[in-house]
Amino acid sequence: MITAVSMGHPMRIRRFLAALVTSLLGGAVLVGPGHSSAASTAVAVTVNVRGGLATMPETGLGINDAIWDSQLGTTAVSDLMKSAGVRVKRYPGGSYGDIYHWKDHTAPGGYVAPGTDFDTFMASVKRMDAEPMIIANYGTGTPEEAADWVRYANVTKKYGTRYWVVGNENYGNGHYGAAWEADHHPDKSPAAYARGVVAFADAMKAVDPAIKVGAVLTMPANWPDALVGEGDAGSWNQTVLSIAGSKIDFVDVHWYPGGGTAAEALAKSAHIDDAMYLLRGQIDRYAGGRRLGISLTETNVGVGPNTQPGALFLADVYSGLLKNGVFTVNWWNVHNGIDKVSTVAGHTDYGDFGMLSSGTCTPDGSVCEPPLNTPFAPYHGLSMMNLFVRPGDRFVQAGTDDPLVTAHAARRPDGDLAVLLLNKDPDNERTVNLDYVGYTPAGGAPTVYSHVNGGTSITSGRDGGATTRTLPPYSLTTLVLHPASKPSGAPAEPGAPTAAQVTDRTAAISWPAAAAGDHPIAKYEVYRQDGATSEQLGETAGTSFTARNLRPGTRYTVNVLARDTAGKVSWASPPLTFTTGTPKDSTCTVRYSANGDWSNGYIASVDITNTGPASVNGWTLAFTWPTGWQQMNGGWNGAWQQNGRDVKVTNLDHNAELAAGGGTVNVGFVAGYSGPNVLPSVFTLNGTVCHAE
Repeated sequence: MITAVSMGHPMRIRRFLAALVTSLLGGAVLVGPGHSSAASTAVAVTVNVRGGLATMPETGLGINDAIWDSQLGTTAVSDLMKSAGVRVKRYPGGSYGDIYHWKDHTAPGGYVAPGTDFDTFMASVKRMDAEPMIIANYGTGTPEEAADWVRYANVTKKYGTRYWVVGNENYGNGHYGAAWEADHHPDKSPAAYARGVVAFADAMKAVDPAIKVGAVLTMPANWPDALVGEGDAGSWNQTVLSIAGSKIDFVDVHWYPGGGTAAEALAKSAHIDDAMYLLRGQIDRYAGGRRLGISLTETNVGVGPNTQPGALFLADVYSGLLKNGVFTVNWWNVHNGIDKVSTVAGHTDYGDFGMLSSGTCTPDGSVCEPPLNTPFAPYHGLSMMNLFVRPGDRFVQAGTDDPLVTAHAARRPDGDLAVLLLNKDPDNERTVNLDYVGYTPAGGAPTVYSHVNGGTSITSGRDGGATTRTLPPYSLTTLVLHPASKPSGAPAEPGAPTAAQVTDRTAAISWPAAAAGDHPIAKYEVYRQDGATSEQLGETAGTSFTARNLRPGTRYTVNVLARDTAGKVSWASPPLTFTTGTPKDSTCTVRYSANGDWSNGYIASVDITNTGPASVNGWTLAFTWPTGWQQMNGGWNGAWQQNGRDVKVTNLDHNAELAAGGGTVNVGFVAGYSGPNVLPSVFTLNGTVCHAE
């Protein structure tokens, strides 16, 4: 089943164009918001500066633009995008990327607006001080055409265009049943696309070896992730990475998580950490050990794209992806056009996936958008991101004890700390109490930026304190704090750690030494991130440390801090994530297989083997799902039950005995999932942790 498709599809574009012809100007229809009351219990917010995450890249904040948008090259749009902090602009627009021929500026089967050619686009990019992200036409183009485009851009015009993606959503070419992406190749398999990527990359890099070429992958747990088409050796991601991984520099994914209500849509950001973990695992497994970059070049909220859910979703998702090391996140779209009109949290939503109003009306003229280029709520969400985190800032861990309040944080090189707080409750205020780990804010009022439901701008000022704040309903708030004392003379942060010899209980961690400050470095401290808090695993005078007493089959993210002889502490190192294994010398083994995945479920087959010296008479196998969106939907060859995330299966009368030294039984069940499907890896047989094969 298709869970999400590109907002760049020709059908949606034709709706936009029809509406644009109908009307170019309109007026907003707004319904007054209701009042709300504060929640009775304060929300605990923890900001942990010791939990260092990714550094904000120069290319972090991005947007899509399209050749069918007559406003593409206008100064008004460029100025608005620059003001919001956009540093990457993608072209020629979604699925149009696979029908667009740059030399004659045509898109057979689609509409091309005047004044939207490549040079006009590049002029707008330069006005914004941004970088282009170009879709090379795989669907109806050739490697030679793409190479000529690189030559024109970087040799003839000397634009220095770095980022090129081969195609758009090429898995939507009909190979898996659904067909929205143009693909004139007779072979539409992932292997054919991967071979095409190799040919494109070779041809394009022969012209300019400095460019970075990306290949299209699917977001984990989004269609058609995990599907294996007829005649294929593996899924789309596995196949593309296995064939083209050595030729590309990054992978490109899209994410439209959907949701039947605004609340459901806003909860989807909880999927990001696990989705990125799975995607990096696929890259590590299939791309020959290469550390490829990740771009996410299309995303949008499922409900309320013009109203406050759009702003909340944008800020939450951009923060979640960027702190996981994605190098650019691009919103769909600058302009898109009116669609289904509704009321969301007291305000008219036009169903328009554009960040700026197209000034269009419904076909019957009954409802019109605000005037052309009026910013919708997501624009203010993007502007808030630009105020919250700047290139070079380091994201740090932050968390809350209320699912309707989300916190993100970033520390700045000058010692300042920015905290972004999102209240996703449309009706109620939230009072939050903030606790800081590894950071002491100065006294006095912080700088505060705020955007509330229905707001037409971001307000700013200095008020309140650093530890308590009341968040209006459906609001975005950023606090910028100064440290109690400016960092001076402390050691530099250690280099990025690596892990080796990872077993079920231990991991050897090493890192490049930190540069000393005013005093010699006395020791290094190794911390494990545990949600928004940190657990110190140990310390050492050297630049390596063996972590012990770890839990089998557990994902660990660690940072290293340097402390000098005067007690001054560095900022946290870049993060390291690794997963422990299971004991090789156990008296049982488990082989867990996911078969016939259909993108939200699969058939699980579990082989349980007694490798011990004594027979087992009566057994129970237990495991815990890694996430809360996975479930067991009935099984066979045992008595199955699930309680919360815990699953266990007990023998039946006919298979109660497992003979010593290799007695095996097979059990199975139907598994379901509604988010990133991290497979279970730790199984216990009668309480003993088994070796997982």
